[in-house]
Amino acid sequence: MTLQKVSQIFTKILLKALHTKLFHIVFSVIFLTLGTTSVFSQETPIPNTITLSKSDLEKVKDSTVVDTTKKSKPFLEGVVNMKAKEYEKLDQKKKTVTLHDEAEIYYTDFELKAGKIVLDYEKNLVYAGRLKDSAGNYIQRPVFKQGQNIIEPDSIIFHTKSKRAKVWNSRTTQGELYIKAEISKKENDSVYFMKNARMTTSKNIDDPEYYFLVRKVKFVPKKKVVAGLTNMVIMDVPTPIGLPFAYFPITEKSLSGFIMPTPGQNNRQGYFLQNGGYYFALSDHYDLAVLGDYYTNGSYGLRAESNYAKRYKFNGRVNIRFENNIVSERGFPDYVKSRQYNIQWSHAQDAKASADSRFSASVNLGSSQYFRQSINMNNVGSSLNNNLSSSVSFSKTFRTVPQINMSVSATHSQNTNTQIINMTLPTFQASVDRIFPFAPKDGIKKGIIKNINLQYNLRGENRIQTNDSLFFTSQMFRDAKSGFQHSIPISTNFKIFKYFSVSAGTTYNEVWVMNTIKKGFNPTENKVITQDVNGFEAFRTYNFTAGIGTTIYGTFNFGEDKKIQAIRHVMRPNIGYGYTPNFNQYFEKYALDATGVNFADYTKFEGGLFGSPSNNFSNRMNFSLSNTFEAKVRDKESKKGEAKKVMLLNNLNFAIGYDIAADSLKWSEISVSGGTQLLKQKMNVNFAAILDAFAIDNTGRRIDKLNIDNGGSLLRLPRANMTINYNFSSNDFDKKDKESKQNLQNGGTGDDLFGRSTDLSDSRQSLFNDKDKEKENKNLEWYSYKIPWDLRLAYSVTYNNSNRQNEIQSHSVMASGNFELAPRWKVGFSSGYDFKQKGVTFTQLRFERDLESWRMSFNWVPFGTNTYWGFFIGISSSIFSDIKYEKRQLPDRVFR
Repeated sequence: MTLQKVSQIFTKILLKALHTKLFHIVFSVIFLTLGTTSVFSQETPIPNTITLSKSDLEKVKDSTVVDTTKKSKPFLEGVVNMKAKEYEKLDQKKKTVTLHDEAEIYYTDFELKAGKIVLDYEKNLVYAGRLKDSAGNYIQRPVFKQGQNIIEPDSIIFHTKSKRAKVWNSRTTQGELYIKAEISKKENDSVYFMKNARMTTSKNIDDPEYYFLVRKVKFVPKKKVVAGLTNMVIMDVPTPIGLPFAYFPITEKSLSGFIMPTPGQNNRQGYFLQNGGYYFALSDHYDLAVLGDYYTNGSYGLRAESNYAKRYKFNGRVNIRFENNIVSERGFPDYVKSRQYNIQWSHAQDAKASADSRFSASVNLGSSQYFRQSINMNNVGSSLNNNLSSSVSFSKTFRTVPQINMSVSATHSQNTNTQIINMTLPTFQASVDRIFPFAPKDGIKKGIIKNINLQYNLRGENRIQTNDSLFFTSQMFRDAKSGFQHSIPISTNFKIFKYFSVSAGTTYNEVWVMNTIKKGFNPTENKVITQDVNGFEAFRTYNFTAGIGTTIYGTFNFGEDKKIQAIRHVMRPNIGYGYTPNFNQYFEKYALDATGVNFADYTKFEGGLFGSPSNNFSNRMNFSLSNTFEAKVRDKESKKGEAKKVMLLNNLNFAIGYDIAADSLKWSEISVSGGTQLLKQKMNVNFAAILDAFAIDNTGRRIDKLNIDNGGSLLRLPRANMTINYNFSSNDFDKKDKESKQNLQNGGTGDDLFGRSTDLSDSRQSLFNDKDKEKENKNLEWYSYKIPWDLRLAYSVTYNNSNRQNEIQSHSVMASGNFELAPRWKVGFSSGYDFKQKGVTFTQLRFERDLESWRMSFNWVPFGTNTYWGFFIGISSSIFSDIKYEKRQLPDRVFR
């Protein structure tokens, strides 16, 4: 049969016979419901196209023949487009339509691309396959796409009526799981059978570093995979690891299931199973994981973790932990039983949820020794942190004139050393926006009168102070203190002599309390006793402040031909004045002994929530000077020879006070502080010192005598400290800098100086970030001349001479860093040295090998109170997270 254009066929009477088979062409796209895979395809402009629409299905009527057949409903739901680069061929004898070279079919949301597509509309079959190039290699693999579902086989045969199909070398993707099958058979729209299938989480599906070879598979997309005899193959080497059968649930939604525990051995608690439990996929918006630990000596731990989120509304996380730790056996002298708990809750509201109200929470409370004694967490940064804090708050803004802001919060602060807990349940705050009573509604606020403004602030608290042992008991509420503080600040500002800015203000405070005290001498006990008194009381105070300041600029020019062309010095002097009268009306006298001669003054508001009134008259002036030094230097990298600015000193501050009302020691100590950034702003240097012109006596108290007149120098140096932090990496020597991000976890430090925290419940966490992996995937060759690295250094020294000690109180240096010895091979460390104690600080060594789909790591703390080592190798993907080998020696904890 000769080749002729399809357009010519449609003009002949043969169109009628062809037309009765056109719906089979439409059926050909049904096979596109096969599975789901990931593939990339290329679209090329096609010169020849065929377009079939609904109107093409209407039969051609003869004017002499009356059509008595019943008209059927049109089958096509849209336009069918077919095109090929080389040719389209219609063979009426064989009843086929052939599309050759970059063949494509489009219908509604389906599309099929292949090197060659053959439609046999008599046998109801569709063939799609590849072509060979000039070198004999197969090209143009068939690609089918429907929405986000893609399949990429080598070739395919599809029956349009039964909807069965046979596929060679199909590639499918289900979440993190990649499947390649030698032969696949499609029974219906939702069931597939595969032979010699490879299942892996490696993105390189043609040459994965590992895979599970399954002889027979039943595959239900987005539901499950049922496998027969399965063996694990690593680097094309079969291993004895296998199963006679396997079941893999596959779904786009979360599923409930068991979490396998990790076995191990601990010196004090014996053998253990850690982090085993059950995961509850409760809904699309929240979940729950219940985990537990068990040790052969009777110790155990329980944890409940939940994440929740609602799009455009909020998201959060809840983590509740409890541990019952036992050492030795009951009846032995070294028997110790310790119960520790920790509650963490974080909640964040989406900015789009509400413009006028906001709810947030950040909770971290529990036993003071939890992070130090927990045997399921190795977080040195958290164990060295001396404070736990929490805050839950709700705020509301009322769009009135003036605007009103209101908030209600509950706060918690806990010192893990003293085990003292301070809480506010709740704290209420309200404020009215600043009001300018004498300013015009429209215009500039200029002058002392127009700039007068006032505010109103209200704060109420119910404060509780207790200790760790009484937390969550009724006794903690007995000593609660309640009260309100009203504050009205009034201020104004203006300029004098054009260059001087003056500010002045007064503040009125009124405090309401429900708890006061009463002091008196008890002759029976022969001592002064303090009694708590419940009842409403109030006191009122006020003060006055004023300040004047200006800014002075100075430039020292050295010439444009110099390396340093100029130095700019900016000074900001300020003089402040404060006046506070005494409030003797709130003070009473009490006897110190039974003689009736010795008395002292006290106020019943002592120890109140918002302070207490003072009977000391204060009339004080403060002087401060802030300096900034900046250099203008020649830029070697500038092609135009332009200069660049370099910061020499970010700040250099001096401050001193003068008490006009004091009888002696009118001048206070001089405080000096400063800081700068060096080496392209990679090194931060901060320092502070206290200088004093007055001498001290043998007890270390200041006396009204100049130090130079007491045989000393002009100024004493009672205290001083300096810190230096330097962060740099191999990228600092390149033209482009790379950002590094540090993680903060469980109240630990935000760097690696105290080691990286180890979450023993999930060892799949990696030292490598996403940018590292993207870089390594582009170039997997071994480094030939450069090893990427990053390093952090911290130096701290404190000097103390407050009582002629003349000693270095603390002196240490710490370092942490990571080195990539080869692609996907990283070594990290954290260590330091204490020059005062003459010993090495906490030291941690980290080794990690990224094996693409696998991860291998080794963490080691060689000495100290947190001695620990742990080895892990396993699949990184959460699908096969239980396929791992893990061995670790936990740090020995001392319970009390």
